[in-house]
Amino acid sequence: MSATCNVVVLLSGTGSNLQALIDSTRTGDSPVRIRAVISNRADAYGLQRARDAGIDTRVLDHKAFEGREAFDAALIEQIDAFNPQLVVLAGFMRILSAGFVRHYQGRLFNIHPSLLPKYKGLHTHQRALEAGDTEHGCSVHFVTEELDGGPLVVQAVIPVELHDTPQSLAQRVHAREHQIYPMAVRWFAEGRLTLDDRGASLDGQLLAASGHLIRH
Repeated sequence: MSATCNVVVLLSGTGSNLQALIDSTRTGDSPVRIRAVISNRADAYGLQRARDAGIDTRVLDHKAFEGREAFDAALIEQIDAFNPQLVVLAGFMRILSAGFVRHYQGRLFNIHPSLLPKYKGLHTHQRALEAGDTEHGCSVHFVTEELDGGPLVVQAVIPVELHDTPQSLAQRVHAREHQIYPMAVRWFAEGRLTLDDRGASLDGQLLAASGHLIRH
């Protein structure tokens, strides 16, 4: 792994996880270099966050393409122009084609607002409350062809409190996302985190099915 790890971030929205990543690279000793931020929406506030930080931005409107494969092929071209070692999904609201996922095998990250494998997909906070869960949280995982199903890297666990609403849960989970996503990206950038046929490994040790657990 080179001294600097080039990262491209894909997003569709406000980019709060992007901001956490940008902030984490300002420590001076960070091996992470965010080369570009690409969005499928020109109005995504995350693009402004990138511009404010002096990071290259690109917009690729999925509506301008005939189908998912055509869009993903153009997206691959845009991403690869920046020669990234890692591609980070930070609220990118597109289901990616199998070809895209395979192209970035072992170097594509996502963060999901639940303790995977629970609550894949949407409305995770509501679903956790409806199920009467006592714990909830968020997960960073390698992306595979299975939606929200790739090997887990790290999970942050928070207690569900009696008065919680989906909004209050979302707020607390977000705060944890902003801690664990930069952590996972840094592990990868330092060469400590890898993915092979056996699964995800940290410092040469195979991670458990739940990934590295952090409790609060």
